[in-house]
Amino acid sequence: MAIVVRSKRYREREKQVDKKRVYSIDEAVEVLKNFPAGKFDETMDLNFQLGVDTKQPDGMIRGSVSLPNGSGKKVKIICFCKGEGAKDASEAGADFVGAEELVQKVQGGWLEFDVVVSHPDMMREVSKLGRILGPKGLMPSPKTGTVATDVGKTVRELKKGKIEIRSDKTGGLHVGCGKLSFTKDALIENAKAVVRAVSDMKPASAKGDYIQGLSISITQGPGMKLQLASLLK
Repeated sequence: MAIVVRSKRYREREKQVDKKRVYSIDEAVEVLKNFPAGKFDETMDLNFQLGVDTKQPDGMIRGSVSLPNGSGKKVKIICFCKGEGAKDASEAGADFVGAEELVQKVQGGWLEFDVVVSHPDMMREVSKLGRILGPKGLMPSPKTGTVATDVGKTVRELKKGKIEIRSDKTGGLHVGCGKLSFTKDALIENAKAVVRAVSDMKPASAKGDYIQGLSISITQGPGMKLQLASLLK
């Protein structure tokens, strides 16, 4: 078994965390904000363990949430659309806009983007990219709002901080809620928005406790267990 060697900064941060304690969101963010500073602006993450049966048709959780204070991350958006929609997407801030020629460019191996948006009229062409975009979690979907007739509105929402939520095959779900440089109140507000969104996505097939575990961490720091109630107030 490989031995994990932690950095001095990580070990200093770890000393500030009581692993036996379950923190309120206010307490946890306060601890994170008091960690020794890192070399870059780290992301605050919420880590869920969900009580879902991923073999069920509705067992994989997928959707989106608009972070009230944004994600702090600049995203490159590609938008497949034509005509007036292409104009709207460009004016809204889409980084790359096009139709069949853009599909061909992606088929050729170009993947310099973070989010894909498509008008429904383009999905026949975009479906050709399933083997390329699917494994990377980039395929546009009505569930996440990335297939939309009003592509301009969708692009603006994504630029402001609308993010995708997607669980993995084990029922784990990891969501970035903003940067550590955000104010404490902004981080708490973002975290609450995420927990409410995940809670609302509970599938009918889920039995017992839906959110079975919840912790908070930053990119290079230890996790802290969270009180779910403090996030659902």
